[in-house]
Amino acid sequence: MAGVAAAGTVTRRRSRDVQRLVTYGIFSWMRNPLYVGNLLIWSGFVIGSGVLWFLPVALVLFAVEYTLIVRYEEGVLESIFGNEYVEYKQRTPRWIARPPGSPAQMGGGHNWGEALRSEISTFVQYAALAVAFWIKSHLTT
Repeated sequence: MAGVAAAGTVTRRRSRDVQRLVTYGIFSWMRNPLYVGNLLIWSGFVIGSGVLWFLPVALVLFAVEYTLIVRYEEGVLESIFGNEYVEYKQRTPRWIARPPGSPAQMGGGHNWGEALRSEISTFVQYAALAVAFWIKSHLTT
């Protein structure tokens, strides 16, 4: 949610019309917190489902999908923001979080209301999966 609140809904579209480079908040710790969050959430659902053999399959699928997406997005951001983005890439890891060099980088505008509204369908999907897991656990016992 911190990534969604920092990035806003405008920056999360598949478009070359990007108005701002988000480098504050969780984006000062890593360049792709939304994708890492997705990976962690879906890994949790795989583990929670008890279908552990699928975990390596899911990890490979995510690795391939997000590597391609990130490669494209980084090219777009570099073409739009130039040296500003190159410097951001140099100081901020792609996948593994690392605290930013200065506390000032943690600041920035977070719109938590917009983030919650934009993720309603995601929360509904998670709730549906949780209910499905609950029903499965009660039908198999």
